[in-house]
Amino acid sequence: MFRFPSVLLYRRLHRRKLSTTPSRPPSLPLSHPIYLIWGSNTGVGKTLVSAGIAAASLLSSATTPSQFHYLKPLQTGFPADSDSRFVLNKLRQLSLRCNPSVHLSASHRVLNVSPAVPEINPPAGEEGRGPSELHCKTLYAWEEAVSPHLAAEREGLAVKDSVVLETLGKCFEEVVERGACRERSDVLCVVETAGGVASPGPSGTLQCDLYRPFRIPAVLVGDGRLGGISGTISAYESLTLRGYDVVAVAFEDHGLLNEGPLMSYMRNKVPVLVLPPIPRDLSNDLIEWFENSHHIFSNLKEIMLSAYFERIKKLQDMPREAMDIIWWPFTQHQLIPDGGVTVIDSRCGENFSVFKKTEVIAPQFDACASWWTQGPDAIMQAELAREMGYTAARYGHVMFPENVHEPALNCAELLLKGVGKGWASRAYFSDNGSTAIEIALKMAFRKFSVDHGLIVDCHEDTTNERPTELMVLALQRSYHGDTLGAMEAQAPSSYTGFLQQPWYTGRGLFLDPPSVFMHNNTWNISIPEGYNWESLKGESIAFSSRDEVFHKGRDKSELATVYSSYISEVLSRFKGSKNVGALIMEPVIQGAGGMHMVDPLFQRVLVNECRSRKIPVIFDEVFTGFWRLGVETAAELIHCVPDIACFGKLLTGGIIPLAVTLATNAVFDSFIGDSKLKALLHGHSYSAHAMGCAAAVKSIQWFKDPSSNPNITSEGRLLRELWDDKMVRRISSHPVIQRVVTLGTLCALELKAEGTSAGYGSLYARPLLEKLREDGIYMRPLGNVIYLLCGPCTSPQVCNQLLAKLHRQLDEFDGFKN
Repeated sequence: MFRFPSVLLYRRLHRRKLSTTPSRPPSLPLSHPIYLIWGSNTGVGKTLVSAGIAAASLLSSATTPSQFHYLKPLQTGFPADSDSRFVLNKLRQLSLRCNPSVHLSASHRVLNVSPAVPEINPPAGEEGRGPSELHCKTLYAWEEAVSPHLAAEREGLAVKDSVVLETLGKCFEEVVERGACRERSDVLCVVETAGGVASPGPSGTLQCDLYRPFRIPAVLVGDGRLGGISGTISAYESLTLRGYDVVAVAFEDHGLLNEGPLMSYMRNKVPVLVLPPIPRDLSNDLIEWFENSHHIFSNLKEIMLSAYFERIKKLQDMPREAMDIIWWPFTQHQLIPDGGVTVIDSRCGENFSVFKKTEVIAPQFDACASWWTQGPDAIMQAELAREMGYTAARYGHVMFPENVHEPALNCAELLLKGVGKGWASRAYFSDNGSTAIEIALKMAFRKFSVDHGLIVDCHEDTTNERPTELMVLALQRSYHGDTLGAMEAQAPSSYTGFLQQPWYTGRGLFLDPPSVFMHNNTWNISIPEGYNWESLKGESIAFSSRDEVFHKGRDKSELATVYSSYISEVLSRFKGSKNVGALIMEPVIQGAGGMHMVDPLFQRVLVNECRSRKIPVIFDEVFTGFWRLGVETAAELIHCVPDIACFGKLLTGGIIPLAVTLATNAVFDSFIGDSKLKALLHGHSYSAHAMGCAAAVKSIQWFKDPSSNPNITSEGRLLRELWDDKMVRRISSHPVIQRVVTLGTLCALELKAEGTSAGYGSLYARPLLEKLREDGIYMRPLGNVIYLLCGPCTSPQVCNQLLAKLHRQLDEFDGFKN
């Protein structure tokens, strides 16, 4: 029995009635299976497949009531062509013909139509709620039968991607609500796309990109016609390249045996189902075709259910399995609370897609920028995936010494014209930031040794003869990586104690630098003990704005003289058989040391003092480089350049590890000679690997191009301000806040804490971070220091939303602590 559907009167949309962008992408519920139905092209039978799956779900049994939801987000050619109406009418016919004992109720709704769509009268009737239910919806409809982006432009109805996703998310909520009392397998939802995989949506975004934030598993309707093998494989690759899971391919049989090559290409990992030829005589309205195809659609439905249950089980089991076999970095496993393992299903742009116990895939803004490496938005992520796929197919991996390939050469040229402009002449590639530091130390020590006459003959290996011991000049709170040599170049800390590094000796002279921060609306400089600054006036160490801190005019201040005297005095006490062979420092921001901002004036004075003593200068820009601090290189902030600089993390957009050490021609020349023993004998199997270099080229160009990165100012030298100054000042005055640092993509806060509640080992911030994660922000602390880290392309609106949530949670945290 079939109860005639009602039609919910649609809402006529106008250009002025567009919704605003939601605060964050909607969640994907997993209480019941949801699938996207894609087509390798238009006209391949997506709607027939949707109707067939609906029939297999609703009409197979009279004893097991089911619920099927058909969603058509984008429909053109309406009302003459309506896929949701076709599915509904076809199920009505099939129900009456094939299984009249099934009590089926149905509804049909069209939510939004363009102003060009003529008025239509809904048929009489009311929505029924029988044991088995069919719910069909069209979300947005246009009259002209063209691609949605053309229809939207011509009919005056432009719908933002975020609005489409928000509307679709609300439909998913209704699926959950209607299916609340049913078993998982008794409810099935399909979302049928428009046209082909890469057909544009109403905004012009390709639909494979438009729906990517949900990452809904896919059924691909292929093409059984001549040329269909190529089109089906292209569509499949377009989906998998974007991270979709394709659970099955189905297509109409045209007698060309397309299934053979498709199964061979997919190596039998994805089922390929062949549907009977569609009759050209439609006199019986395809009823017999659906009857003959019923067993295939039943098989397809079982494949979809099986993949759904397998996914659910995998997501539920991952935390326990991970706890049993994985050893996480920087993690005390004994302190991981129940439910403390975050299951990340995927990433889309700046958001994790996190599996929650409430059985949803929910977005969380990655405020750690995945440990400081990430910069891409969703569009750039797709670009990088394509670029790396091409490069992997072209090169695989090739060794580098005395070889060159296009990605490495292009990358080196961009580096020397960008972050190395005006000072660097050579690029030395390695595989991560810590090894880039090791290389930089070798370079600096060689340059120092040559300049100071410590090397005489390199034709023999005289490693046992060391005329002096070389040390570094570095800063307290410094951090340069976890390899043994890099750790020797940093001050004693939680990372270097006997528990962590029994070999550590700390081969350096470590200065205690002045730090800059905001507190109670004012930017302050905190000067440690050991500086002779008591005679300075109070206004010399407090500033009304951050820009004043970076002003080069401070070089003539009395504080500059205080810094110079302190540095000279410390260096003068360092005598004997040891020499300071290199200065190494993180310019402006010390990351792992607690997100401290070092006074740029101090660092500039320090560089000048070292230059006067012919001590090579290394900038560790692994964290700070490539727009992390609002400029392409932090050297621009301290108004001086190094002899050697190290870059990583954002170099590739964070999608794959790669690092580079840049050096001046003078540093390079110190390794030139007649003997190979004088060369820099250091390297890695993956030095300058092609995929990393290609990703770096794409990222360097993307971040600094105003057409792809709207945050770049017209001059192309700065990022616009991302963090709302008023909100930052409010947070700096909050009673639980000790200090705030904002610069570029970074907003860091130190919570007021004492004793064991302070320091790197503190768990003081955990309750606050748990609340923030519930609020859609993924953060990880540095003890009682927490931070928000966005990407160079993140909009200020998103950053403001993050600050607002943080401020709200700080209020609750304050109440909790009191």
